[in-house]
Amino acid sequence: MGASFGRGGATTFQQDLAESDCILIQGSNMAEAHPVGFQWVMEAKNRGATVIHVDPRFTRTSAVAHKHLALRAGSDIAFLGGLVNHVLSNDAYFHDYVVAYTNAAMIVGEDFRDTEDLDGVFSGFDPEAGSYDTSTWQYEGSSAVPPVGGHGPEQAPTSPHGRERQGSKPERAGSGGPVYHGRPESDPTLQHPRCVFQLLKRHYARYTPDVVEEICGISQDDFRWVADQLIANSGRDRTSAIAYAVGWTHHTVGSQYIRAASILQLLLGNIGRPGGGILALRGHASIQGSTDIPTLFNLLPGYIPMPHAHTDTDLEAFVADDEQASGYWANIRAYTVSLLKAWWGEHATAENDFCFDRLPRITGDHGTFQTVLDQIEGRCKGYFVIGENPAVGTANARQQRMGLAALDWLVVRDLNMIETATFWKDGPEIETGDMRTEDIGTEVFFLPAAAHAEKDGTFTNTQRLVQWHHKAVEPTDDQRSDLWFFYHLGRRIREKLSGEDERDRAVTELTWDYPTHGEVEEPSAEAVLAEINGHDQDGTPLSRYPQLRADGSTSCGCWIYCGVTADGVNQAARRKPGSEQDRVALEWGWAWPANRRILYNRASADPDGKPWSERKAYVWWDAERGQWTGLDEPDFEKNKRPDYQPGEGAVGPDGLAGTEPFIMQSDGRGWLYVPAGLVDGPFPAHYEPQESPVANRLHPNQQRNPARQINSRPENRYQPSGLEPGTEVFPYVFTTFRLTEHHTAGGMSRWLRHLSELAPAMFLEVSPQLAAERGLVHGDWATVITARSAVEGRVMVTERMRPLLVGGRTLHQIGIPWHWGRNGLTTGDAANELIGVALDPNVHIMETKAGSCDVRPGRRPRAAALNRLVADYRDRAGITERTGTEHADDPSTEGG
Repeated sequence: MGASFGRGGATTFQQDLAESDCILIQGSNMAEAHPVGFQWVMEAKNRGATVIHVDPRFTRTSAVAHKHLALRAGSDIAFLGGLVNHVLSNDAYFHDYVVAYTNAAMIVGEDFRDTEDLDGVFSGFDPEAGSYDTSTWQYEGSSAVPPVGGHGPEQAPTSPHGRERQGSKPERAGSGGPVYHGRPESDPTLQHPRCVFQLLKRHYARYTPDVVEEICGISQDDFRWVADQLIANSGRDRTSAIAYAVGWTHHTVGSQYIRAASILQLLLGNIGRPGGGILALRGHASIQGSTDIPTLFNLLPGYIPMPHAHTDTDLEAFVADDEQASGYWANIRAYTVSLLKAWWGEHATAENDFCFDRLPRITGDHGTFQTVLDQIEGRCKGYFVIGENPAVGTANARQQRMGLAALDWLVVRDLNMIETATFWKDGPEIETGDMRTEDIGTEVFFLPAAAHAEKDGTFTNTQRLVQWHHKAVEPTDDQRSDLWFFYHLGRRIREKLSGEDERDRAVTELTWDYPTHGEVEEPSAEAVLAEINGHDQDGTPLSRYPQLRADGSTSCGCWIYCGVTADGVNQAARRKPGSEQDRVALEWGWAWPANRRILYNRASADPDGKPWSERKAYVWWDAERGQWTGLDEPDFEKNKRPDYQPGEGAVGPDGLAGTEPFIMQSDGRGWLYVPAGLVDGPFPAHYEPQESPVANRLHPNQQRNPARQINSRPENRYQPSGLEPGTEVFPYVFTTFRLTEHHTAGGMSRWLRHLSELAPAMFLEVSPQLAAERGLVHGDWATVITARSAVEGRVMVTERMRPLLVGGRTLHQIGIPWHWGRNGLTTGDAANELIGVALDPNVHIMETKAGSCDVRPGRRPRAAALNRLVADYRDRAGITERTGTEHADDPSTEGG
């Protein structure tokens, strides 16, 4: 969504779903994974909205939807592309919205070639490196700065064949498309053969109902019904919403799934409007917060890129390209300087470049999966694991444990003694003999953590809503909050440094002066929130991010959160009842940025500033008062007239016209086409998952995403796919899912008696037809096998899993919950034992939602016999270190 609209956050808020006329839920089991928010879907349904659920499994969400469409896991782009084609071929797009608010009219350079021209890849592809040179994707008459505002190339790991993979420049994850210079040539009539609109039509022309049926297993009648519902419920007077979760993000083309939905919603005119938008349903309470103020290696707070070692030599170089662009990213110097002032206070001055040289620099991929390889190979010696359980909760759990076993030290902070803390004595490798406890040199420190009810702080949830939670009870014994741990760890490190060495000053001169209280000296979470909000040179709290300055007179720990303590009041703690305010409820918590609940809401009005219809009025231009007004905080310069036109050479907000609502994009428009900013294509194209029993129907000579991130190793062998020899050894599709009764990897739920009783065992969900085919008996044991390992679970035979007719053959799918491990009151094998590490190249997210496997009755083998079983399957499939690793992976290519 960052590349499509300008920000990576949900464009709307959950309560606004009640205003929808149609809701498409895909890539999510919202009723079970987000049951509180699902009340607004039910409210919409009660008001007459159509609810559609597209998912491999029939779930509680499906049960209350008007229609459930079972699709093959990993085929969503074909389905969404079919919807795009249906909208375009039937002239059902919202013409006035598309022309005014998207880049449909932009003309692309004549060197660009599509997947339809090049048999499955776009122009600029290097099959040896597995990456694209995006120079041929540019508009006619302009040039885009490389993604991340020109911040240096991100090096992916060396390929399995010794070739260095170059040029994997990442999306500015969550913060807009790249800047570009010059004004692209355009054709507002949308007739030019190289305008984005015509390229889009051509790209999706083959995504017809019959092709969707062949790829996805969805009948043509059901497909057309969904298309008709979306079209009938979009336009001037009606709006449709889309909600997704990790069912879309956990794929090697996950970013492009979301791009496909973004294209569809732009064509239908549903972005920035009430009852419309795309709701990114985050996994749990503060997943959004952990990307806003990030735990990601390539971002600083507020989606400011992390400086690159080879290009960002000083602050001037860091901000140069962005400052020349239109839109609010031109203020990156103010955002960055204010952040540096928050971190180093009086020590950050103009004379020392505001301590910019103290920021870490990235040199390539430093993501979690690369870190594990660095552990195994001895380059990473120590590891903090906080709020995660990688020994069972991360793809290829065996590889994760191998990394843990190679460390010098490991710190685990958790509520319970999770598997990551005990892998050295009771992990699966101890049983198989692959590891011996006495040979593992990792020194493990387990530190008990305080639960959320035992500490003050904030959650930033699905809709960018920052909400304060108050401590209910004091933690007991040695339990401590994460804030306590990091504050006192930092304090002790600072005490051990002299401060005389220049290198030490990056730590000793940090602003580390938070007040503490109580016997354990708990730091004040409100003081941290106030620092994040920021203040001026007099210490007065700031109220909105346009107040930030580049001269060092303002301090702000995260520019998008500026205003969360406006007037010195904790805005996140507001709890004004809904009965005392309107439906948008701007006085319940605080949403970034600037407490806006629907992003890009200037698009809820037509180019003249009038609502597209009274029924869907949300934000509009008040000519008498000379400002934008409405139900929400306008996501636009409040006094910018609709007829405003930028002067020659205008940059920043002044460079956007009064009709350009997407204010974080350098052209103010929603992007149907991405000229740069994604590493695997300007349009989403259907590719099969890394491992699939089905051949690519649309691109027979390009089975997988050619730019996917892979690394074949002895513990991470890939399976053959499509028409490659050996695919028949793994004939079934599996997908992982979560239960309402358990939470993520189980660290918070498997130790609780009532939840363990409600969901007491690891299970495998299969259809009656698959059960009959493989001799599986409901309640008995079965074993699922992949090239990495095998897991066992109780068989659940249910008609919720339906065989699909795909490409003329019956295809079976298996549902596997991912909450189990060896510790706790309910134990079982972990689903992540099965999953290989193959990643989306834009955001380095693993593919856990679609894979291929075999299943057989009975329990899995124990001890060394488990390894022999997996080795037998590898041998039968002919798996080598080259299998599944070719980027230009024509199935006729030797080695797959």
